[in-house]
Amino acid sequence: MHPKAAKLSRSYWKKNFWLYLFLIPGMLYFLIFCYAPMYGVTIAFQEYSPVLGFFDSPWVGWKNFEYLFTSESFFNVFSNSLIISLLRLVWGFPAPILLVVLINEIRLQRFKKASQTILYLPHFILWVVLSGMIINLLSPSSGAINFLIELFGGEKHAFLQDPACFRTILVASDIWKEAGWGTIVYLAAISGIDSEMYEAARIDGAGMLQKIVFITIPNLVPTIVVLFILRLGSILRNGFEQIFMLYSPVVYDVADVFETYTYRMAMVEGRFSFATAIGLFQSVVGLILVFSTNKISQKIGGNGLG
Repeated sequence: MHPKAAKLSRSYWKKNFWLYLFLIPGMLYFLIFCYAPMYGVTIAFQEYSPVLGFFDSPWVGWKNFEYLFTSESFFNVFSNSLIISLLRLVWGFPAPILLVVLINEIRLQRFKKASQTILYLPHFILWVVLSGMIINLLSPSSGAINFLIELFGGEKHAFLQDPACFRTILVASDIWKEAGWGTIVYLAAISGIDSEMYEAARIDGAGMLQKIVFITIPNLVPTIVVLFILRLGSILRNGFEQIFMLYSPVVYDVADVFETYTYRMAMVEGRFSFATAIGLFQSVVGLILVFSTNKISQKIGGNGLG
């Protein structure tokens, strides 16, 4: 190595040593908990037995996937996962955008900060706690909602046991919990907008709605596109805790998704290989969607993941 290059290299490492040192815990986390467990994917191609382990369990090739795609329950689980994800995408994805636009228009700083704090709080409530609140609220015997319905002359209704209502409850509670937290990224994007643009628009006579349409939203588009692409990557993932805590066999036809189905296959029936095949199928579909959406986005508008 050239002496000058070596000197620059030593200077670089001396200057950035602590930055790289701080990277080590994060890198170890991903290596231990994300990359190392990927070897477990091999279970999907085995008739896995905890007694025999990874290396001695017999290989069955694509048998688990063949059973998955030919089983009667697969199409019901697949459609439920897709429908619930699409409902969350249609109603839940725009919610943080709408909230952040409204927050951005608040001029009283104390009220603005208080509003943000209140909107963030539901994110920190565990689904175990929140599900208990929803169950008590919608209880047909003692719930506040049914009390009000009965007070106004209606009949009590078991909302969580009604297939027609269950998906609406899932989507609505998810929006209430996560919409406020989702505004953080958009608020960061808005903070990067030049304030002189708003000032120039005000001088030109633009109203609040015009500033939102022609300044705020266009500047948020790159962030919206990136988050939308990442969201599509988890289109078949609906989370386990919320649905598991709220659903019952009565609503399996509309509520049973891949996460709950995988849980029953692995933990109840002990079919670990089949459960792994389901998870691998979800991951592959998500990967294809991310790459496809990113490529389409780049071709249409030039925005994407890079």
